Amino acid sequence: MFSPFVIMYERLISKSYSHCWKAVKYAEDAGKPKNVQELEDFSEEQQADDLSVGDDIDALLETLEKKKGPSYQSANSSASEHRPVLYVEHRNLNPETELKRYFGARAVLGDQRSKQRQRQFHRCTWMTVFKETWPRFSRPGISMSLVESKDGIQRFTFEHNRDYQQVQFKFLDAVESMDPNNFVVLLQLNPYHIDSLLQLSDVCRIQEDQETARDLIERALYSFECAFHPVFSLTSGTCRLDYCRPENRAFYLVLFKHMIFLEKRGCPRTALEYCKLILSLDPDNDPLCMLLIFDFLCLRCREYTTLIRLYEEWEVHRNLSQLPNFSFSVALSYYHLSQQEDISPVENQQLKQKSNVLLQNALIMFPGALMPLLDLCTVQPDAVVSSHAFFGPSSQIGQPPALSELVSLYVGRCHSLWKEAGLMLWLEENVRKVLKRVDSHDPYLEDCQNKRKQRYQSAPRNIHRHVLMSEIKEATATLPLEVTTQPGMGFDPLPPLDSIVSYIRPERQNMGASNESTLSLFFRSLLPNFNLQRPEDRQEVARAGRELNQEVNRLMVAMRDMLANIQFREPQWENNHERDEEEWD
Repeated sequence: MFSPFVIMYERLISKSYSHCWKAVKYAEDAGKPKNVQELEDFSEEQQADDLSVGDDIDALLETLEKKKGPSYQSANSSASEHRPVLYVEHRNLNPETELKRYFGARAVLGDQRSKQRQRQFHRCTWMTVFKETWPRFSRPGISMSLVESKDGIQRFTFEHNRDYQQVQFKFLDAVESMDPNNFVVLLQLNPYHIDSLLQLSDVCRIQEDQETARDLIERALYSFECAFHPVFSLTSGTCRLDYCRPENRAFYLVLFKHMIFLEKRGCPRTALEYCKLILSLDPDNDPLCMLLIFDFLCLRCREYTTLIRLYEEWEVHRNLSQLPNFSFSVALSYYHLSQQEDISPVENQQLKQKSNVLLQNALIMFPGALMPLLDLCTVQPDAVVSSHAFFGPSSQIGQPPALSELVSLYVGRCHSLWKEAGLMLWLEENVRKVLKRVDSHDPYLEDCQNKRKQRYQSAPRNIHRHVLMSEIKEATATLPLEVTTQPGMGFDPLPPLDSIVSYIRPERQNMGASNESTLSLFFRSLLPNFNLQRPEDRQEVARAGRELNQEVNRLMVAMRDMLANIQFREPQWENNHERDEEEWD
């Protein structure tokens, strides 16, 4: 005998199966690929009145999990433990999957079903869906080729055909003009040119037009996905792209910007999936230093076990404990796991003890992170803590430059994760234990002090690149001058020094004095015999241009700092109404 609960569940499953069967038949008639995403979309369109069926199934599954208890959940999660830590799932690349989990399918889809019935069919993609508001898609001239397949690793590269190269040259001319309208004109003629979409997206974002900026990035992502090689896989974890090639760098940057937009949109789980994807494209070099944001996204979407697993598997060969974000975030993950209600008291005690040890080690290794963290959390530290030399101003002033950059990046990005009353009590408890260890001259303190002196002298280029792209003001203020004085391009920030150039931009012909630069015209006005074609004059212009560029960049950094710290005072009005009326009269 089956219980009424099981009978009702079987009826719901059979009803959903009938819709999926109709979707398969429809796909066969339409001649489209029958993947999971298409079946889900079609099923949602065909059962507008039966959306409650899916909601009921989710509710029933949740009830089953609660009834079967932790043993069932651990058995269910054991399957994911056998997968690689950077395993990417197709369904998690779609933000609608996460939004439906939060708000339900009816609230997310809204009135899209009637529009989807009348839409034209486009190429099936996983990362983005073609929008009817976009220009008609035609291949812009980007393709992907397989470079090498060795030891189970496939290395790919994007390629530009001759027409796309000509458009790229026009784009570089538009960049030199420093006029955003030129990008708009270029996109009107070439609506899927990647670098133009990246640059114009940055312009829209600066002008606080977030919707347009995000739409441009999605359009670039769609163009890339349509150019994928048939063997290239997003989920296998064995496909590599060399960041040294400019054609590949654009794909990295589009993925990174799309990930940032997803996190700000409230889809941290989807953003984490894109973080895994970027990291899997070159896990050894990590050109965008995704390890500096991996922990933040895991904590945002409560994937604590994923963060701990990556830490345990990569600590041996990557020394993740030497990164401030991993030292604090792994301790925070253990603390959150200890607060779960479905664990035994013994396991709770073990997790809590583990989190205490890790947090104390993090505070001893990175003492300069405590005061800025409390300051951004608007927490006034205890007098004993603030007056102690270990956590005082000397702990921040004495930090090596690279360490200050890493600590500022972590504090500026993750301080919001600490704004819970329970976390602050836990932090205060461990800070007092650290002070006791300091006063008792624990030998671990000297070991950490030696590590801070020997390491962190200079940060690698990928960390600087990550800080520039993250745009966290606490971190950008710590960048060295050799980075801030370089001309920054949003479509290619801090390019590698060993870039592999596949095609070269032809030199522009000299069209006379009317097309000369401002500097050359300035020199010609002072020196009538000045000639840009002479090597010595050309070197003089180049030197003056570099000096002017450095001064402009320093001025821009100073202006950003001034605007960030500016405060307006409200005018003090006197409570004399008669005087006010006389003045108006």
